[in-house]
Amino acid sequence: MSRWIQALQRSSHIALWSTFVKWIMLGGAVGVLAGTASAFFLHSLDAVTDLRMKHGWLLFLLPLGGALVSYLYLKFGRNSAKGNNLILEQIADGQEKIPLRMAPLVLFGTLVTHLFGGSAGREGTAVQMGGSLAEWLGERIKINAADRKILLMCGISGGFGSIFGTPLAGTIFGLEVLAIGLISHRALLPCFTASFVGDLIATRFWGAHHIHYTIGNVPSVQMSIVLKVVIASILFGLVSLLFSELTHALKRGFTFLFKNPMLKSAVGGLIIIALVAFTGTRDYLGLGLPLIQQSFEGEVSPFAFIGKLLFTSVTLGAGFQGGEVTPLFAIGATMGHTLAGWLGIYAPFLAALGFIAVFCGATNTPIACFVMGIELFGSQAAVYLFIACIVSYLFSGHSGIYTSQRIGVPKSHRWKVPEGTTLAAAKKLRQLNEVKKDEQSDRDN
Repeated sequence: MSRWIQALQRSSHIALWSTFVKWIMLGGAVGVLAGTASAFFLHSLDAVTDLRMKHGWLLFLLPLGGALVSYLYLKFGRNSAKGNNLILEQIADGQEKIPLRMAPLVLFGTLVTHLFGGSAGREGTAVQMGGSLAEWLGERIKINAADRKILLMCGISGGFGSIFGTPLAGTIFGLEVLAIGLISHRALLPCFTASFVGDLIATRFWGAHHIHYTIGNVPSVQMSIVLKVVIASILFGLVSLLFSELTHALKRGFTFLFKNPMLKSAVGGLIIIALVAFTGTRDYLGLGLPLIQQSFEGEVSPFAFIGKLLFTSVTLGAGFQGGEVTPLFAIGATMGHTLAGWLGIYAPFLAALGFIAVFCGATNTPIACFVMGIELFGSQAAVYLFIACIVSYLFSGHSGIYTSQRIGVPKSHRWKVPEGTTLAAAKKLRQLNEVKKDEQSDRDN
């Protein structure tokens, strides 16, 4: 009997070792691909941003650039236009293929957006490149359906970790973004490997660099400070909710008004030009990195977060390519700087909390955002970073920038939704319930 037990134990350990080696190799391969793509993107992004800053007239080509990218997606994109949502859908038992063409299309589209002055981010581009390259790798080695899901999660983690230089946050983001309230631990090792290797390849091998910010003095844990942080975090969550809902509403509005996607993007570009003329500043164009730096090192306009929110929502709503996360960093940091004056808190400290909290509320990834805060700002403010994330996460509601994100565990036990409901479906369900309530109220009256 003991021999049988020993044999079983040996076979169990062999299985564990084979799984370990398998995912170290596959996760590492995805990390190399994603890190290389992210490094090329970051270097290219720096180049086009420098061009835009030197040649202000490029802004007036934004409508033409948007129309060109929309034409390319219409002609060659197929389901690539779904962006990050396509990857989330495929991990959740989707049957569509993620085409390799997604990588060059989103790369070119995002560079065009930034060259001509659109307000967008970079995480969407990195995640889509990582996901499409992971899919391509899976097809080459003929991976099975279950492993394909894990490989796509590696693509998300590898892209996110390498684009921001935060391998731990990238790991957890790939696990946490799929479903609100649920994390798949079986993909922990593969996602960490992809994110860690991706960051190493991007920074050490290809020389990509990331901007670092200093949080400065962190107050000791006091009830008065905790209360102020909670108040600020509630507002961060509500602003992330506003950003998500406004962006989705503008996407629907532009699509309804302009059936031709080229015309839609061209009109969006004209609106951005008009907003620049109206505000008298170009601070809200591009990633928004100068706004973030000013929030930590100097002064910003009290309502800069509103400007950045509006510019980004219009840009993405009109169909321009790019992510949302870096603009969310800028919105949160500038808002934190503004709230610091009203609440009587050290500005860089609250800017750091806003930096991660608004991002958290819009993506529904509190653990990933908390870990990112630790990686970027250090552990001294860990308690406050955690408070900011969980409060913002709660008050952002069942909304977010990724409409295909699923609700694994609702944020409130009072709101019942079928298991696996997407944010888009949940919104339709809420609207249907509201209509039923109004009809019932009319009958009662």
